[in-house]
Amino acid sequence: MALNARLEMRQGQGLVITPQLQQAIKLLQLSNIELDAYVDGELEKNPLLARDDRDADAGSDDAPATPTADDGIRFDDHSGGEASASIDAAAPDIYDASPGERCAGDGCDTADTGFQTTQPGAADVGGAVDWSKAGSGGSFDGSDDSGLERALAREPSLHEHIDTQISAAGFTATERLIAGVLLDAVDEGGYLRLDVVECAERLGCDQSLVEKVLTRCQGFEPTGVFARSVAECLRLQLQDKDRCDPAMDALLGNLELLAKRDLTQLRRICGVDDEDLRQMIAEVRDCTPRPGAAFGSESVASVIPDVFVREDPLGGWKVELNADTLPRLLVDQRYHTKVAAASKSDADKTFVADCFAQASWLVKSLDQRARTILKVTAEIVRQQDAFLAFGVEHLRPLNLKHVADVIGMHESTVSRVTSGKYVSTPRGLFELKFFFTSAIASTEGGEAHSAEAVRHRIKQLIDGETQRQDGDVLSDDQIVETLRTGGVEIARRTVAKYREALRIPSSVERKRMLKAAC
Repeated sequence: MALNARLEMRQGQGLVITPQLQQAIKLLQLSNIELDAYVDGELEKNPLLARDDRDADAGSDDAPATPTADDGIRFDDHSGGEASASIDAAAPDIYDASPGERCAGDGCDTADTGFQTTQPGAADVGGAVDWSKAGSGGSFDGSDDSGLERALAREPSLHEHIDTQISAAGFTATERLIAGVLLDAVDEGGYLRLDVVECAERLGCDQSLVEKVLTRCQGFEPTGVFARSVAECLRLQLQDKDRCDPAMDALLGNLELLAKRDLTQLRRICGVDDEDLRQMIAEVRDCTPRPGAAFGSESVASVIPDVFVREDPLGGWKVELNADTLPRLLVDQRYHTKVAAASKSDADKTFVADCFAQASWLVKSLDQRARTILKVTAEIVRQQDAFLAFGVEHLRPLNLKHVADVIGMHESTVSRVTSGKYVSTPRGLFELKFFFTSAIASTEGGEAHSAEAVRHRIKQLIDGETQRQDGDVLSDDQIVETLRTGGVEIARRTVAKYREALRIPSSVERKRMLKAAC
């Protein structure tokens, strides 16, 4: 059989992820704060993109309309008990797995939810996209000196407090250098996170010199700093009070027995009676395990919600995006027209066309991202309506596939939407993934129970032990029987796993703690 070269044409279908779709997927998994940083980078690269700093309430003809509740997805109650959903913009959902999986009219037929969702407006290529009332930021004009006032009123940090004492301690130049290296290794709690041997090798000095400097540093205020363990921290504080005798030293060497409330073993090791042991334990409790915690530290950034869920005055729940953290973005049509007309070479024309296409797609992606987040959050709120109304005990089992099937999207899309995003509800601030919990079967074959609700029930049972008249504690087997009586089919090892996740000691340790408290 001869081998011949020939040309053939074949038609086939394949899934190709374009750069624009990759960008849309990336935007979807970003939180609002991360999205603002991403938009800042795009503004630097694309001259046709600009922030809209105009006041939407100024009444200008060019200013975008103020977003209202009618701009987004609305679920209206009807007398027939059905719900209708509609989206004002007719843009296709770029996150859909396939055209066949989309909901008709970009909306889904759902049960009567009694809530509405709003978003900050739809994208309009060539016009302004009103994402929030916040602009691109402010500029310093010399009128606001609150930053200086905060700097002057700020409490000194632990490192600053210790550095002042090191400067006044009379160290030699070499000892001052060693003390500075040791200080850099002290955490916010006051503990030294550097080994003495490693420090001596790093500085090329004798280990005894490092230990000498460390001993002097351990005498600084607050008492207990530069300790390398909890036992050493407590020992330094007790030595400062002249209360570290051999019995106390033995107690500090067996803190794990104290944590387990094994008082019998402690009495034997320390060689004291019950009264002396109680007094020693009281002295240990008077110490501070984290001496550096009383000093100022760097502020921790608080979690900013991406979505708000509020009670609707007419009943149900209202879901809306946090417009204050979303960037206001527009495509500058006038500048594009001017630059395109001035472009002479093919390279210039290609550059302007690419910038316009990227800017237009970014605006469209931002709009679609907002609509997708609202869709997913609205369905989660509809599924977990009982939790919002009655509490964690009524949290329903929910998974990504169930939400994806209802809204007509892929599971990966729902996963990206719920990752790293937080929702503010009347019951607190939660990550969207909090509402997805595994199911635990019911003993009577009824509706399954949420794992989070079962954990809450276990915690309630254990918290109620202090009110029992017999003074006894519940074992894991007894908790299993109590839950089964309440209709929850659960294994003993599952109860133990949930109890450990809640950082609750075993029944033996809890019994020791109750006896010690008495």
